[in-house]
Amino acid sequence: MSRDLFGELSAWQAQFGDVVHLRIWPEHQVIVTDPQLVRELLVSHHDALIRWERGMRVFAQLHGHSVFIAEGKAWKDKRHALQPAFSGKAVEAFVPTIAAATAAALDRWPADGTPWQIESALTSLTMDVILRMLFSSEIGDEARVAEEAVRTVSAVANAEFYWPVSAPDWMPWKRAKRQALAALNGLVERHLQARLKQPEDAWPDDLLARLLRLHRDDGQAWPLQAVHDECMTTFLAGHETAAATLSWWAWCMGAHPEAQAAAAAEVRLGLGDRPPSAADLPQLPYLAQTVQETLRLYPTAPMLNSRRSTRPIALGDWYFPAGTMFMLPVLLMHRDARWFPEPLRFQPERFGPEAAEFPRGAYLPFGAGPRVCLGQHLALTEMKVIAAMILQRYVLSAPDGMAPPQLRFHVSLRPERALQLRVSPRQQPGYSTATAG
Repeated sequence: MSRDLFGELSAWQAQFGDVVHLRIWPEHQVIVTDPQLVRELLVSHHDALIRWERGMRVFAQLHGHSVFIAEGKAWKDKRHALQPAFSGKAVEAFVPTIAAATAAALDRWPADGTPWQIESALTSLTMDVILRMLFSSEIGDEARVAEEAVRTVSAVANAEFYWPVSAPDWMPWKRAKRQALAALNGLVERHLQARLKQPEDAWPDDLLARLLRLHRDDGQAWPLQAVHDECMTTFLAGHETAAATLSWWAWCMGAHPEAQAAAAAEVRLGLGDRPPSAADLPQLPYLAQTVQETLRLYPTAPMLNSRRSTRPIALGDWYFPAGTMFMLPVLLMHRDARWFPEPLRFQPERFGPEAAEFPRGAYLPFGAGPRVCLGQHLALTEMKVIAAMILQRYVLSAPDGMAPPQLRFHVSLRPERALQLRVSPRQQPGYSTATAG
């Protein structure tokens, strides 16, 4: 499983079906890939489940006790307090910020059509976006250090999931992890301390200001460490989801010039040369479909955090005792031919108004139930704004002879090798489908 998690799970599903029992001492683990049963678990039985304790301990080394880690009443209180900052209205207010960061980044993209490290560029861009929304600050020279630190801690976390315990971080061979944790914690702490030195009436209206007002109103429930933890989770989740998905989206556009041309034509018709506003996004349905189909083929969280039942659960025809662990491989459901014919084919029309319906629970890029991703609306909005602005300016294409990228699962789903694409200026105002390829 540690060598090829989804290959193993797919083989077991093919051999044994949608409910597979594993005896990995001392655990009884159940792999569920039936959409109805997965949705029943996450929605109907959510109050009987906690996330896998070992996984949460690994994540907590970086996330502290943020809403991502918390359980029970602590989670409910945090979620309730944070929800307004991620509401539809709040997200709409950030669209100009996203557009400004994207425009600044695209001004630096190459114009000669040579193969280029687009995955790294998109990661820097989404880091810049989330830092502007979180701290009203640009990423600057910290981008490369932060990007490498995130990559390091993600790889280490993925490895530690398969260990019963973690060796202390002071061990000599953990130097890279220590440095990565210090870099990320230092980034957050510098912004937090700088803000605390400012008078409150000078604070910009960003996510940090909203978190600090929670601290001001109830310092016991929201100590400064809690503010730090939420900033860290927002920074990590806020850029990683968008960066990974946009990297795969860019590959899908480059590999499917006809879909790219259709999306670019829609963007040109709806926006012309101006940046998108929040009101524009609903008028770009095909662009949204390309993002949705990318999330189907390459879900950022291909495996939801495993859940443990705290009491007996009746699930379909099965009855599971308290303590059962449930594994929920979203990637297998997203690529199941029963729900998505020709599942490996990139086909944005699957999400169009005329498309056949698929079962609820078969498509879960952000999870489901009360613990559905808090930032899903922000992530989707950010991805659509950035995708639209890329298509306004550039044609994406795969270098000659490039094979489809292989999957690498280190907490999120990324290409095995850093993704390179050709980025060519788009001819304005009219361009042909052939040119778009």
